[in-house]
Amino acid sequence: MIKHKAPFITFEGGEGSGKTTQVDILYHKLLQGGIDVVSYREPGGTRGAEEIRHLLMEGERDRWNPKSEALLMSAARADLIDRHIIPRLEADTWVLCDRFTDSTIAYQGFGHELGYEHIQELNHFTVGELEPDLTFIFQISAELGLERTALRKAGIHRFEHYDIMFHRRVAEGFEEILKKNPNRCVAINALLDIEMISEFIYNKICQRFSI
Repeated sequence: MIKHKAPFITFEGGEGSGKTTQVDILYHKLLQGGIDVVSYREPGGTRGAEEIRHLLMEGERDRWNPKSEALLMSAARADLIDRHIIPRLEADTWVLCDRFTDSTIAYQGFGHELGYEHIQELNHFTVGELEPDLTFIFQISAELGLERTALRKAGIHRFEHYDIMFHRRVAEGFEEILKKNPNRCVAINALLDIEMISEFIYNKICQRFSI
Protein backbone atom coordinates (compact mmCIF):
# COMPACT_ATOMS: atom_id res chain seq x y z
CA MET A 1 0.00 0.00 0.00
CA ILE A 2 1.38 3.40 -0.99
CA LYS A 3 1.87 5.67 2.02
CA HIS A 4 0.61 9.19 1.49
CA LYS A 5 0.13 12.25 3.65
CA ALA A 6 -3.57 12.98 3.12
CA PRO A 7 -6.60 10.67 3.23
CA PHE A 8 -7.88 8.99 0.08
CA ILE A 9 -11.64 8.35 0.44
CA THR A 10 -13.81 6.51 -2.07
CA PHE A 11 -17.57 6.14 -2.48
CA GLU A 12 -19.08 3.00 -3.98
CA GLY A 13 -22.51 1.57 -4.72
CA GLY A 14 -24.94 0.51 -7.39
CA GLU A 15 -27.10 2.68 -9.60
CA GLY A 16 -29.29 5.19 -7.78
CA SER A 17 -27.61 4.71 -4.41
CA GLY A 18 -27.08 8.44 -3.82
CA LYS A 19 -23.31 8.27 -3.38
CA THR A 20 -22.60 11.10 -5.83
CA THR A 21 -24.77 13.46 -3.78
CA GLN A 22 -22.83 12.53 -0.66
CA VAL A 23 -19.47 13.09 -2.34
CA ASP A 24 -20.54 16.63 -3.17
CA ILE A 25 -21.86 17.29 0.35
CA LEU A 26 -18.68 16.03 1.97
CA TYR A 27 -16.46 17.96 -0.44
CA HIS A 28 -18.09 21.27 0.47
CA LYS A 29 -18.19 20.44 4.17
CA LEU A 30 -14.46 19.74 4.21
CA LEU A 31 -13.75 22.92 2.26
CA GLN A 32 -15.76 24.93 4.78
CA GLY A 33 -13.68 23.33 7.51
CA GLY A 34 -10.49 24.67 5.95
CA ILE A 35 -9.31 21.35 4.53
CA ASP A 36 -7.51 21.25 1.19
CA VAL A 37 -9.61 18.73 -0.77
CA VAL A 38 -10.31 17.68 -4.35
CA SER A 39 -13.04 15.48 -5.78
CA TYR A 40 -13.01 13.21 -8.84
CA ARG A 41 -15.37 10.78 -10.52
CA GLU A 42 -14.68 7.51 -12.30
CA PRO A 43 -14.37 7.01 -15.09
CA GLY A 44 -13.22 10.58 -15.63
CA GLY A 45 -11.18 13.31 -14.01
CA THR A 46 -8.73 13.95 -16.86
CA ARG A 47 -9.26 14.86 -20.49
CA GLY A 48 -8.41 11.36 -21.65
CA ALA A 49 -10.44 9.67 -18.92
CA GLU A 50 -13.48 11.80 -19.73
CA GLU A 51 -13.22 10.73 -23.37
CA ILE A 52 -13.16 7.10 -22.21
CA ARG A 53 -16.17 7.83 -19.98
CA HIS A 54 -18.08 8.97 -23.04
CA LEU A 55 -17.21 5.70 -24.79
CA LEU A 56 -18.29 3.62 -21.79
CA MET A 57 -21.44 5.40 -20.68
CA GLU A 58 -23.12 6.07 -24.01
CA GLY A 59 -24.28 3.86 -26.85
CA GLU A 60 -25.87 0.44 -26.96
CA ARG A 61 -25.65 -1.97 -24.04
CA ASP A 62 -23.57 -4.42 -26.06
CA ARG A 63 -21.19 -1.78 -27.39
CA TRP A 64 -18.34 -3.42 -25.42
CA ASN A 65 -17.78 -6.96 -24.28
CA PRO A 66 -17.01 -7.43 -20.54
CA LYS A 67 -13.23 -7.67 -20.94
CA SER A 68 -13.07 -4.56 -23.12
CA GLU A 69 -15.22 -2.71 -20.61
CA ALA A 70 -12.91 -3.65 -17.73
CA LEU A 71 -9.83 -2.61 -19.68
CA LEU A 72 -11.34 0.75 -20.63
CA MET A 73 -12.24 1.41 -16.99
CA SER A 74 -8.68 0.58 -15.99
CA ALA A 75 -7.19 2.81 -18.69
CA ALA A 76 -9.21 5.78 -17.45
CA ARG A 77 -8.24 5.01 -13.85
CA ALA A 78 -4.53 4.75 -14.63
CA ASP A 79 -4.59 8.21 -16.23
CA LEU A 80 -6.44 9.75 -13.29
CA ILE A 81 -4.09 8.20 -10.75
CA ASP A 82 -0.94 9.31 -12.55
CA ARG A 83 -2.06 12.84 -13.38
CA HIS A 84 -4.07 13.78 -10.30
CA ILE A 85 -4.63 11.36 -7.43
CA ILE A 86 -1.05 10.54 -6.48
CA PRO A 87 0.27 14.11 -6.98
CA ARG A 88 -2.57 15.51 -4.84
CA LEU A 89 -2.06 12.99 -2.06
CA GLU A 90 1.67 13.65 -2.02
CA ALA A 91 0.90 17.38 -1.77
CA ASP A 92 -1.14 16.71 1.41
CA THR A 93 -4.48 17.29 -0.34
CA TRP A 94 -7.45 15.13 0.61
CA VAL A 95 -8.83 13.16 -2.33
CA LEU A 96 -12.46 12.06 -2.69
CA CYS A 97 -13.36 9.73 -5.53
CA ASP A 98 -16.81 8.74 -6.78
CA ARG A 99 -16.02 5.08 -7.64
CA PHE A 100 -12.65 3.36 -7.76
CA THR A 101 -11.36 -0.23 -8.06
CA ASP A 102 -14.24 -1.72 -6.05
CA SER A 103 -16.66 -0.72 -8.80
CA THR A 104 -14.67 -2.70 -11.34
CA ILE A 105 -14.85 -5.73 -9.07
CA ALA A 106 -18.61 -5.31 -8.57
CA TYR A 107 -19.61 -4.40 -12.14
CA GLN A 108 -17.20 -6.34 -14.29
CA GLY A 109 -16.13 -9.02 -11.81
CA PHE A 110 -19.60 -9.86 -10.49
CA GLY A 111 -22.05 -8.16 -12.86
CA HIS A 112 -20.33 -9.51 -15.98
CA GLU A 113 -19.05 -12.57 -14.11
CA LEU A 114 -15.39 -12.09 -15.05
CA GLY A 115 -14.46 -13.17 -11.53
CA TYR A 116 -13.24 -11.44 -8.37
CA GLU A 117 -9.65 -12.66 -8.61
CA HIS A 118 -9.24 -11.76 -12.30
CA ILE A 119 -10.39 -8.20 -11.68
CA GLN A 120 -8.21 -7.97 -8.59
CA GLU A 121 -5.20 -8.82 -10.75
CA LEU A 122 -6.19 -6.15 -13.26
CA ASN A 123 -6.74 -3.62 -10.50
CA HIS A 124 -3.34 -4.35 -9.00
CA PHE A 125 -1.68 -3.86 -12.39
CA THR A 126 -3.53 -0.56 -12.82
CA VAL A 127 -3.11 1.03 -9.38
CA GLY A 128 -0.08 -0.77 -7.96
CA GLU A 129 -0.01 -0.41 -4.17
CA LEU A 130 -2.42 2.54 -4.03
CA GLU A 131 -5.48 1.79 -1.90
CA PRO A 132 -8.19 4.00 -0.39
CA ASP A 133 -7.86 4.74 3.30
CA LEU A 134 -11.63 4.63 3.72
CA THR A 135 -14.45 3.45 1.46
CA PHE A 136 -18.17 4.06 1.92
CA ILE A 137 -20.33 1.44 0.22
CA PHE A 138 -23.95 2.48 -0.31
CA GLN A 139 -26.39 -0.40 0.01
CA ILE A 140 -29.59 -0.42 -2.02
CA SER A 141 -31.58 -3.08 -3.83
CA ALA A 142 -31.06 -3.30 -7.57
CA GLU A 143 -34.78 -2.72 -8.14
CA LEU A 144 -35.05 0.45 -6.09
CA GLY A 145 -31.78 1.82 -7.42
CA LEU A 146 -32.97 1.52 -11.01
CA GLU A 147 -36.30 3.09 -10.07
CA ARG A 148 -34.41 6.09 -8.74
CA THR A 149 -32.22 6.46 -11.82
CA ALA A 150 -35.28 6.38 -14.08
CA LEU A 151 -36.52 9.55 -12.36
CA ARG A 152 -33.40 11.68 -12.67
CA LYS A 153 -33.18 14.43 -15.26
CA ALA A 154 -29.76 13.41 -16.57
CA GLY A 155 -31.23 10.46 -18.45
CA ILE A 156 -30.25 6.82 -18.56
CA HIS A 157 -26.68 5.77 -19.29
CA ARG A 158 -25.50 2.53 -20.85
CA PHE A 159 -25.07 0.50 -17.66
CA GLU A 160 -28.68 1.09 -16.68
CA HIS A 161 -29.78 -0.89 -19.74
CA TYR A 162 -28.39 -4.13 -18.32
CA ASP A 163 -31.02 -6.50 -16.96
CA ILE A 164 -32.00 -6.80 -13.31
CA MET A 165 -29.91 -9.94 -12.80
CA PHE A 166 -26.78 -8.00 -13.75
CA HIS A 167 -27.55 -5.33 -11.16
CA ARG A 168 -28.34 -7.93 -8.50
CA ARG A 169 -24.93 -9.48 -9.11
CA VAL A 170 -23.37 -6.02 -8.78
CA ALA A 171 -25.06 -5.63 -5.38
CA GLU A 172 -23.72 -9.06 -4.38
CA GLY A 173 -20.27 -7.92 -5.45
CA PHE A 174 -20.36 -4.91 -3.15
CA GLU A 175 -21.52 -7.12 -0.28
CA GLU A 176 -18.56 -9.41 -0.89
CA ILE A 177 -16.18 -6.44 -0.92
CA LEU A 178 -17.59 -5.32 2.45
CA LYS A 179 -16.98 -8.76 3.92
CA LYS A 180 -13.41 -8.97 2.62
CA ASN A 181 -12.42 -5.45 3.68
CA PRO A 182 -13.98 -4.73 7.09
CA ASN A 183 -11.27 -2.26 8.16
CA ARG A 184 -11.43 -0.15 5.01
CA CYS A 185 -15.10 -0.35 4.03
CA VAL A 186 -18.11 1.13 5.83
CA ALA A 187 -21.67 0.18 4.88
CA ILE A 188 -24.18 2.97 4.27
CA ASN A 189 -27.93 2.39 4.28
CA ALA A 190 -28.87 4.31 1.14
CA LEU A 191 -32.54 4.42 2.21
CA LEU A 192 -31.79 6.83 5.05
CA ASP A 193 -32.40 10.57 4.83
CA ILE A 194 -29.71 12.54 2.95
CA GLU A 195 -28.87 14.63 6.02
CA MET A 196 -28.59 11.55 8.25
CA ILE A 197 -26.22 9.89 5.81
CA SER A 198 -24.04 12.98 5.43
CA GLU A 199 -23.80 13.39 9.20
CA PHE A 200 -22.86 9.72 9.65
CA ILE A 201 -20.16 10.00 6.97
CA TYR A 202 -18.69 13.18 8.43
CA ASN A 203 -18.63 11.74 11.95
CA LYS A 204 -16.94 8.58 10.70
CA ILE A 205 -14.29 10.66 8.94
CA CYS A 206 -13.71 12.79 12.03
CA GLN A 207 -13.15 9.62 14.07
CA ARG A 208 -10.90 7.97 11.51
CA PHE A 209 -8.72 10.97 10.69
CA SER A 210 -8.93 12.95 13.94
CA ILE A 211 -10.39 16.19 12.64
